[in-house]
Amino acid sequence: MHACCGTFIMNFRLEAPSSVGRPSIPVRGLRSPWSLVAIAVLCNAAAAADSTLDPVVVSGTREPETLGRSASDIVVIDNATIRTTTADSVEDLVRRVAGMQVVRNGGPGQNSGFFIRGASTNSTVVLVDGVRVGSATLGQAEFEALSLAQIDRIEVLRGPASSLYGADAVGGVVQIFTRRGNSAPRFGGGAELGGYDSARGDAAASGAIGPWDYALSLGIEKSAGVSAIAPNDRFGNFNPDRDGFRRKSGDVNVGFAPATGHRIGVHVLETRLNAQYDSSEFPPPTFAQDATPDFRNHLTTRVASVDYRGTPLSAWTTTVQLSRAVDDLTSGGTVQNRFVTTREQAMWQNAFALAPDQQLLFAIEHQVERATADVFASELSRRNNALVAGYSGTVGSASLQADVRHDDNSAYGANTTGRAGISFEVARGVKLRALAGTTFRAPTFNDLAFPNFGVPTIRPERGTSVEAGAAWQGQDASVSATVYRNNVRDLIGFEPDPAKCPDPSFTFGCAANTSRARLQGATIAANARWLDVDLRANVDFLDATDADTGVRLPRRAAHQESVGADMARGAWRFGAAMLFVGSRPDSGVVLGGYAIVDLRVAWQPQKTWRIEAKLNNALDRRVEPLRDYQGLGRQAWLGVRVDSAGL
Repeated sequence: MHACCGTFIMNFRLEAPSSVGRPSIPVRGLRSPWSLVAIAVLCNAAAAADSTLDPVVVSGTREPETLGRSASDIVVIDNATIRTTTADSVEDLVRRVAGMQVVRNGGPGQNSGFFIRGASTNSTVVLVDGVRVGSATLGQAEFEALSLAQIDRIEVLRGPASSLYGADAVGGVVQIFTRRGNSAPRFGGGAELGGYDSARGDAAASGAIGPWDYALSLGIEKSAGVSAIAPNDRFGNFNPDRDGFRRKSGDVNVGFAPATGHRIGVHVLETRLNAQYDSSEFPPPTFAQDATPDFRNHLTTRVASVDYRGTPLSAWTTTVQLSRAVDDLTSGGTVQNRFVTTREQAMWQNAFALAPDQQLLFAIEHQVERATADVFASELSRRNNALVAGYSGTVGSASLQADVRHDDNSAYGANTTGRAGISFEVARGVKLRALAGTTFRAPTFNDLAFPNFGVPTIRPERGTSVEAGAAWQGQDASVSATVYRNNVRDLIGFEPDPAKCPDPSFTFGCAANTSRARLQGATIAANARWLDVDLRANVDFLDATDADTGVRLPRRAAHQESVGADMARGAWRFGAAMLFVGSRPDSGVVLGGYAIVDLRVAWQPQKTWRIEAKLNNALDRRVEPLRDYQGLGRQAWLGVRVDSAGL
């Protein structure tokens, strides 16, 4: 074992909280055996010399840069990882690779929530090719609406990012990039059959012909699933029927290059989700509870954009994007409600290269959000204008970055956020970094205007975040660690006391700025190639508490670990992955931790096709993602994948 790792294990223990009350700060002990396993994998990675090429990322500065220069904590999920994962969805993939915690109302296709560094679901910005997606009434993106079939790669920025992306980037940013054609014509696709009457299929074509490039893809998924709610739930919503889903998706991306260094692009993405769930109605005249109707979420997500990117001068790169995103949800049983969010955005961004390693960035954004719903008397709308300025550059062995953003919103006023960071190489392949920034989360339309709940004068949440990290990169291995602390004030929550609400008609309470939160923890990650085995491990420790009471925030696990290994032998590929989620408080109880083991084997006799089999939750462990909800048990998959350019 590497000497530094032995010292780390001795001095880094996680003290498991004995109750839902105040936990110890997660930098003093390590009692989770799964954390020890993951760190052991991490430590055995330290065995190489020469550095490898860094991937290029966009999320850290809004312009391409090598990952090694970034002061931000960014995880890249590449195309190869996406095509070979055992994850059942976008949210499942991201939590295994990027370490963010995910909760879901049952199995695949159900409503999901996610926490980056303990920040709430509506404290994370989700972008698809630079276009923000999600519901403005709920204030969150629905990962369950997105399909892996259209995704080329994902970048996850963990940490403060409001100074680049505006409201809600408190925990971080998830940026999804779809396919783009850039070479000779290429065709591919796959089909799978699985347990729980599940099936998947996708097809794609891409390429470039002269000044034109194109990428098209289609996908369809279905599963009968299990009952989303377990028997004997506390609200009596259990229905023994199976709560499955169907999801259809399509994507078209076409570009035209009128001259070298210039491209005009058009992108259209649409997904349609039809998912069953369990709930209850109370119909007249008796108003007795009825859990038997067929409750469904019909969710359509559309993203359309036109963009231009070019270099009018060698030192000037400019980008213009016009976009429209729609989130259209119809939900219910015999009585249904519809919620529609429309976002229209115009953005003009300019990057100036002062020197080969020095860059200034200026951007202007204008966004209009509109929401209509059966519960609103009329359409709600708000406008946001933003100015962004940033600097990134290298001075000696140090890489610097700083950015500031001013948002002026018609609904909740003006907000200015900033961020500054530094990273520097202290030895060959060894990098230290530090970053500090301010953030804010905007009130949702529900917070502002939902009948008998919304309060127009509610204030945005504001946060101050600091972090420090260290990373080592070798030829066949890498290790990184980050510690962070984020203090958030004016948390937007539910105030149950009508006397504290601005209107006496709010008999059941209202939205209010209720408390403060302290989010702190550490993340450790490693990747290595040992003999002919590729290893990876992630360990996340989290102390997320109400700063006023010291009580743990609900649904956040104090620790989460993932470990994976892949091996190739001739035409055969073998893979195994483990995810362990620790205990977490939820609705007055503490849910037990759970471990999921996934196995994968593939036979690829030729470069262009393979047959693969997967066994998810191979040990058939019971999974309770939320109180009274249940996930899938053991599930087998068998499929085939082809690609004319090689897999």
